[in-house]
Amino acid sequence: RMFGFHFLENFNYPYISRSITEFWRRWHISLSSWFRDYIYIPLGGNRVSRTRWILNILIVWGTTGLWHGAQWNFVLWGIYYALLLVLEKLVLAERLNKLPGAVRWIYTMFFVVIGWVIFNNTDTSRLLFSLRSMFCYRATDWAILLEQHARLVISVLMLPLGTLCMLPWKNRLPSAEGLMALVSDYVIHGVLLIICIAVMISSTYNPFIYFRF
Repeated sequence: RMFGFHFLENFNYPYISRSITEFWRRWHISLSSWFRDYIYIPLGGNRVSRTRWILNILIVWGTTGLWHGAQWNFVLWGIYYALLLVLEKLVLAERLNKLPGAVRWIYTMFFVVIGWVIFNNTDTSRLLFSLRSMFCYRATDWAILLEQHARLVISVLMLPLGTLCMLPWKNRLPSAEGLMALVSDYVIHGVLLIICIAVMISSTYNPFIYFRF
């Protein structure tokens, strides 16, 4: 904005989504749009036979995974979402629409969280361990865990703020006008900027995430 550029919104509250399809309409919109316009549509999009359409989805999401890195977990992550989207469009769409919104949200977040675990573990053995730990109960000694991983305390403290920021509450507030709107906007974003800088400084190594993609 300082240099006169205006970019379209890239994330539109993805964590309020009630389906995987909706999630990918809200998450990383520029990337999703690029793959849609330059790979999915040239392949024929959905104006082909069902078998070819499924193949198109697999190609697009396999390529999306590879775009993030030449690691098997990224390919698996892409195929994971391809299968979910195909399943949702062919089987689950009508059933999901009949469910309460809260149930659809839980369904979506369940698979999104698993997706992030796949995305963030490049080591296969660690990935399998993480997935197994999510679904197999094991007692946790929280005192020892917090002592060994002090940064976990910061994450727990940040969780309420992160939850608040993922909701579109700001859109429902009565809009202030004039000087009051300008001041409140600067105050809110100033506080968030200070928090972000503090978290970055406290990290020993925090490179720009897309340097590795």
